[in-house]
Amino acid sequence: MLDIDIEPEDVLVWLVPAAIVFAGAALAVVLTVWLVKRARRGRRARAKADAALDAVGATLVRLDDDLDELELELSLSGALYGGDPPPTLRRARMTAQHTRDDAFAEYRDLRKSTELPARIRRRTRALSARLESALRSLAAARTAHDAWIEANVTAGAQIDAARVRLIEVEGRMGDPAVLLRELAGRADPEEWTDAADAATAARAALDDAARRLDAAARCAEDPTQSPLDDLAEAERRLRTAEQRSRALEERHRIVLQAAQAVPDELEAAAAAIRSATAMRAALEPVDAERLGDEIARAADELDGLRVQADRRPVATNEAIARLRDRLDRALADARTAQQRLLGARSALPGTLAAARSALARAEATVGRESSLEARVRLDAARTQLAQARQTADPVEALDDARRAIRHAEDAKALADYDRDRART
Repeated sequence: MLDIDIEPEDVLVWLVPAAIVFAGAALAVVLTVWLVKRARRGRRARAKADAALDAVGATLVRLDDDLDELELELSLSGALYGGDPPPTLRRARMTAQHTRDDAFAEYRDLRKSTELPARIRRRTRALSARLESALRSLAAARTAHDAWIEANVTAGAQIDAARVRLIEVEGRMGDPAVLLRELAGRADPEEWTDAADAATAARAALDDAARRLDAAARCAEDPTQSPLDDLAEAERRLRTAEQRSRALEERHRIVLQAAQAVPDELEAAAAAIRSATAMRAALEPVDAERLGDEIARAADELDGLRVQADRRPVATNEAIARLRDRLDRALADARTAQQRLLGARSALPGTLAAARSALARAEATVGRESSLEARVRLDAARTQLAQARQTADPVEALDDARRAIRHAEDAKALADYDRDRART
């Protein structure tokens, strides 16, 4: 065997440079990883993700607007096809509607997502591709349908079909004055002002549609003019009349149902206050004081609501829903699971009614001029209300209904802001 005598100084001469090399390499690796992570999470990456989301939001608005235009063509073609729109248009609409509804939900998720910006951008690109595909499908269906109309249907036939539709819409709408008189007998004007406005708008839309059809008929007699623009505008006005007529009927139904429900809602709110008062005794002093303040506030508010309940049932039911929401938050974890369940069952009917009322107001306000955010909130309100109606668990259903109210109120506020800004 070889007897090698290695001095400590020799080991150090070899180890120190090696350690420096390895430490430098490790530091370089760590620094590279840190830089990559920072780049993936940094401001520039987030800004790119936000820009991609803004772009896909604009595409989503285009699809929503194109679907609105497709509804116009479906109405026009339905009259020409004996009441049933052509299958190609109906299939294109159904596919595009599913794509749009899913896109609204995914857009909301992406806006709230805490994922890496790169992941958000990948999901956004996939969503954009689906939206563009739906837009192309709609465009192709409409082009094919327009070619069929031009080749097979005369302007006179389109005008005659539109006049038949005008008569049908007028017949379905009936006399709005009957509903308004009943509302006036049941509630203060503040409860149904929007119903009166809807009736006025519906009547004006029908009159304008009739004028547009007369103008279209005059154009049809002149070979140098096209009646298509007047025909399309007449159909838009007919759709407006239908929408406003439905808004009137919905408000009439909401007011009558609220009037029937308000006595029970008042009593249920009083019972909730009594239950909260009983639970207060078992709380710690600080929690008991906080709950006592909310109980006193709720009791005072309920006394005021009793005074207005007969003539303002919708506002009363909505105020009760907010009152009970605040009371539930003040109780927090003080209740047992059984108590939360019983409270939710008691509060759910009135909260669902308040959500339907808030959604009806939002739907009457959000339109083509509304921003993407207003449309997203409106879609969220519809989704949450649908979930509240379908959920078997009263606690979950109550939470969904309350979220629906907040989303609907936000949608209406955003749409009002968009309309006011457009006027200035």
